Amino acid sequence: MIRTNLFQPTDAHKIVAEAGRFSLLEYERDLSITPDTASTAFFASQMNVRKKQVIAKLNNDGGVIVQAGAMQLMIGQLQAATNIKGAGDLMKKLIGSKVTGETAVKPRYEGTGILVLEPTYRYILFENLENWNGSMVIEDGMFLACDDSMDMKVTARSTLSSAVLGNEGLFNTALVGKGVAVLESPVPAEELITVDLDKDVVCIDGSMAIAWSSSLEFTVERTTKTLIGSAASGEGLVHVYRGTGRVLIAPVAQNYGISVPKPTK
Repeated sequence: MIRTNLFQPTDAHKIVAEAGRFSLLEYERDLSITPDTASTAFFASQMNVRKKQVIAKLNNDGGVIVQAGAMQLMIGQLQAATNIKGAGDLMKKLIGSKVTGETAVKPRYEGTGILVLEPTYRYILFENLENWNGSMVIEDGMFLACDDSMDMKVTARSTLSSAVLGNEGLFNTALVGKGVAVLESPVPAEELITVDLDKDVVCIDGSMAIAWSSSLEFTVERTTKTLIGSAASGEGLVHVYRGTGRVLIAPVAQNYGISVPKPTK
């Protein structure tokens, strides 16, 4: 039997989100500080800069796949193995890791117990693949964990323009199957814009989409039909997603050109 205060709110932490077997533990205040760091810790907490830990509860009902090196605690009767199914699968994952930047071998945990991942200051998203028609494409470096009922695959850009003109790579990681994916986002969920398309289109001025349905066609196009028109409008190339599916947009993550109010005299 396991008893733990992980799921009980304390003066330091509490569970702030749950999805499937996954829970998100957030440290509202950093109590492990010194007088020299107290001020920084206080203002960081006020601005939502807080440590977080992902917890997975396992009960012999399937396993979870985790980013290599992310495990902190295994409580209970848990076993770890690789997510490699054979020599062919290893070769495919090695090739995929070269083109996407993801680690080839990710441990798989199963059994009965509690798996606790390393603390992180990044923002955590729980995404159920049912809301993505069973398949989603994510930007490199976002994967943290997922149910082992889904596969990680390498997907190529549908057109060369989407990679070259869009300042993107030729390949991305796709999560396919069912269950919950745990992603590390550059911005909190509250700042993300979710767009659901039904045989429609969304145009984005830059690489602000961090995840999208595999069913969508991604291209890079001019805002108008002519180069002169694009120059006159003040807009150049835009990222275009067409079809039926979902897009997650981080509108403030890379918006370094935003206007700064001038100080008043």
